[in-house]
Amino acid sequence: MESWVQRIFLAISVSAISMSVNLWAQDDVADDATILEAVINPDIERRDIDEDLIDAENFEFGLYSGVMSVEDFGSNNTFGYRMAFHITEDWFFEGTYGTTKTQETSFELLNGDGGDLLDEEQRNLSFYNLSLGLNLLHGEVFVGKSYAFNTSYYLIAGVGNTRFANDEYFTLNYGAGFRFFATDWLALRVDFRNHLFSHTLFGEEKSIQNLEAVLGASLYF
Repeated sequence: MESWVQRIFLAISVSAISMSVNLWAQDDVADDATILEAVINPDIERRDIDEDLIDAENFEFGLYSGVMSVEDFGSNNTFGYRMAFHITEDWFFEGTYGTTKTQETSFELLNGDGGDLLDEEQRNLSFYNLSLGLNLLHGEVFVGKSYAFNTSYYLIAGVGNTRFANDEYFTLNYGAGFRFFATDWLALRVDFRNHLFSHTLFGEEKSIQNLEAVLGASLYF
């Protein structure tokens, strides 16, 4: 009788222990699943970011002013305007028109009133050209912790025409510049160009280089 009672008690004890182990294992599996779900599917709150981008439109119109050094005729104020079409993010076509009024040469200054080489109208120099540009080194300029502005350097070269001393001259131009995008539709520019052409104002044909440095602003539309 005592042996039979012991067997029943032992069976009940084993069953209780098994149920406890199963419940404990299920709780561990549930906890592991919760942790794994949190790792794989994090609940992240998205932040709204207002990033300043270049306007999607590809046309650019700008005005500029600066200094142009015309060989033998001094450094003179210059101003003009430009139109550009941006083919891709890297390449663009640009048309430019500019004008300046040259000074007297050293020869004219030494010879006084009797040695004028050009009259007032002939001293006006104007030019237009069509150039191909390549944007390089796209980047950003950071102002404090809250503001970032897009920038780019570029190389440019092209051909055109210069009108000077009542004559016209085929002109090559090349140079480089820097763009600073204040907004998505307004850019500030610094340009350096060299304009090359040949003339015969001093009797023999002479090739001259005319350096130009300007500041300007452009609108995108």
